[in-house]
Amino acid sequence: MDYLEEKFDGTEISHERRFYITSLDPSKVTPKKLLQLIRGHWQVENCLHFGKDRWWEEDRHGTKRPGWATVFASLTNAAISVLRLFPGTEKILRARAEQVQWKPKNALNILGLK
Repeated sequence: MDYLEEKFDGTEISHERRFYITSLDPSKVTPKKLLQLIRGHWQVENCLHFGKDRWWEEDRHGTKRPGWATVFASLTNAAISVLRLFPGTEKILRARAEQVQWKPKNALNILGLK
């Protein structure tokens, strides 16, 4: 549920409310811990799936052949894992992918494949 609150000086503040259903025992989990669990779940979505969808457009690749979507996802996961092993970890993953794209021989040397 979203709503806007307008203050006397004309500024607007946006409020969002989310409702969650959980099987956790309310007497055993604090609101702070529940918030950590929820944010931890979304961290996976934001860090992994967002990048895979935005940079590699994983959601746009459709196939009618059974099993091929799983193969494609596995290859994408493998490529991302290999990119994380490359030197230059200060670069974002996409920058490392572009570096490999433009200089594939260097990538093979780094992996020990000549």
